[in-house]
Amino acid sequence: MRVRTGITRRRRHKKILKLAKGFYQRRHSTYKNAEESVRRALAYAYRDRRVKKREFRRLWITRINAAVREYGLSYSKFMHLLEEKGIALNRKVLSELSIRQPEEFRELVESIK
Repeated sequence: MRVRTGITRRRRHKKILKLAKGFYQRRHSTYKNAEESVRRALAYAYRDRRVKKREFRRLWITRINAAVREYGLSYSKFMHLLEEKGIALNRKVLSELSIRQPEEFRELVESIK
């Protein structure tokens, strides 16, 4: 007796087509095209969740570097001085501080110089 895939296939197709919702042209309605697009989209999403962390760290470092150069320091010297003084602020916080509260950031830089 042969195995009929009716309900199994329909469930599998529905799952893929649901993930393809919002895709352009046939990619959201045709299983074959949707499956390919969804597989690629999920692969990119997985990869880019990791890439996002790197990109934000780069952005924070660039912002901190730009902010401390106004006070005659480089990023690496600034981070070294912070570590020596035992000030445990991460790059995200330092970046936000330099943008949103420049006075407090200036005081921090002056205190570790």
